[in-house]
Amino acid sequence: MSRKRHRLAPETFALKKRRERGPVEADPLRGESGSARAAVEKLVQLFPRGLFEDALPPIVLRSQVYSLLPDRTVADRQLKELQEQGEIRIIQLGFDLDAHGIVFTEDYRTRVLKACDGRPYAGAVQKFLASVLPACGDLSFQQEQMTQTFGFRDPEITHLVKAGVFTVRDAGSWWLAVPGAGRFIKYFVKGRQAVLGMVRKAKYRELLLSELLGRRAPATVRLGLAYHVHDLIGAQLVDCVSTTSGTILRLPET
Repeated sequence: MSRKRHRLAPETFALKKRRERGPVEADPLRGESGSARAAVEKLVQLFPRGLFEDALPPIVLRSQVYSLLPDRTVADRQLKELQEQGEIRIIQLGFDLDAHGIVFTEDYRTRVLKACDGRPYAGAVQKFLASVLPACGDLSFQQEQMTQTFGFRDPEITHLVKAGVFTVRDAGSWWLAVPGAGRFIKYFVKGRQAVLGMVRKAKYRELLLSELLGRRAPATVRLGLAYHVHDLIGAQLVDCVSTTSGTILRLPET
């Protein structure tokens, strides 16, 4: 595969250590840091829309944003501001309590409307998008909130669950969800483990970034190597080490 195809979004990572001093060759991980919004916009470009027939809004993980904005306090504050302004929605992806997906609100609305078009639950979904989504940026919703504040009846809430807009959190509580995201979550979990395995199997449990991105992706890496590398670094599953040969990804010492 070409280098262009594998290129990561320009970024600055917190390089934890340096093995050697001196000039460092340019590589896809180095660049100017920016805002959380700019980070999300860059990461969205890595999302393989065609893999899902453009039925899903591009999903970015919070961990990936950390790969571009290593100061997590700043990243979280800016993401919260975007959430409060209604520009993004935060989604609980389900495979881990800390696994938060980020989607642009307009992308979410467009894909959800398309997914429910002509379905029996379309009315409830349209009501939710028109009345709840603009007014409440919460990660989850309570029954009292839905019935008393927004005027939803129990059957309408059931329709939201059937539509995939809600997933059950516990009795009387639901997570906001992306309809049809189950396949994405399956691909993500398998791909994360596969890319982590590529580093684990390398000599000294470390791998030059350019070498990793130049390899042919295993069949289980459906979302792309670059997409997963951002996650591995932001989730601190690998360390970034700056060397004269470029950036090395290394498994943390246990």
